Amino acid sequence: MQRVTPTFRNLEDDPYVIAEIGVNHEGDLGAAKALIESAARAGASCAKFQTYKAETIVRPDSPAYWDTKEEPTESQYELFKKFDLLSRRDYEELAVHCDEMGIDFASTPFSIEAIEWLAPLMPFIKIASADITNIPLLRKAASRGKPIILSSGASYLWEIAQAVSELQTHGADEIVIMHCILNYPTEPQNANLGMIRSLMTSFPSARIGYSDHTKADSELTALATAYSLGASILEKHFTLDKTKQGNDHYHSMDEDDLKSFLRRLELRRNYIGSSQLKTALVSEKPARLNARRSLVASRKIKKGEEFTESNLICLRPGDGISPLMWDQVIGEVSAIDIEAGAKLDWGMIEKKSG
Repeated sequence: MQRVTPTFRNLEDDPYVIAEIGVNHEGDLGAAKALIESAARAGASCAKFQTYKAETIVRPDSPAYWDTKEEPTESQYELFKKFDLLSRRDYEELAVHCDEMGIDFASTPFSIEAIEWLAPLMPFIKIASADITNIPLLRKAASRGKPIILSSGASYLWEIAQAVSELQTHGADEIVIMHCILNYPTEPQNANLGMIRSLMTSFPSARIGYSDHTKADSELTALATAYSLGASILEKHFTLDKTKQGNDHYHSMDEDDLKSFLRRLELRRNYIGSSQLKTALVSEKPARLNARRSLVASRKIKKGEEFTESNLICLRPGDGISPLMWDQVIGEVSAIDIEAGAKLDWGMIEKKSG
């Protein structure tokens, strides 16, 4: 199945939201499909998985780097072995299911082999933070001619720059850099969302996004803040049950979280509006006419009498001579007798002789 490759270059106000299912399906194809359906109902742009085999990602003696109070498995190998159960055929079936649900399919490849067969199914290739220094994997991903989403957790700026250079050199012409903190979970004080602006300054030709590992609060505050700082691609782990023990459930959002978040973003977009140029709106036309002022005689003015600050006043509505013309009227003379309270018009005014 060959899917159309979209571009991130033309993103405007709508963020591209990736529901990072990862391996929250726990190796159950039915659960994976249910997660896709839930993400689609919530309004996500993409349902993303992770494709790996324990033997090709980690040595058996690799220790955990996550909070073992939340996920008690002490070995990376053991954890990955628990969840590397889906086959190539399963992922192809999930891609078809995403298409049926009207949502993009993606899965982070953790091997060169996975890139080869996943790439035709996906609109972009995601590089995990842990592979930002994996030169052969970066080169293979870049060679596929698709947009690259590069996560930058636990990276120095020079490492990100080196990875971007490798990607560009080997064929990637559209790169998204995701701010990310590689803590599971990420404490709010460690989120450092201000780094988004640093990435925007350092990589002006790249889109900047945010991959979130904080525990989901009712407002998805981390995602909302990242979006307000300019992150246009937002990624967060997604689950059917946030109370479920282990793996990534404990720092995931669910369908209700994402629905509520996207509703708030829509409200925010309504407030921001469509025009960046300050101008008067059509809806303000009555106010322009009725809330602005016109020149009015503050007392009776005789024919030939000079207009002065003592016989003129500015009163609403603005259907007469605008106060903008104050200096052009003061010092001229009345062409007729004018009653107190009368709105001036140009027929009442003539040049003062001499």
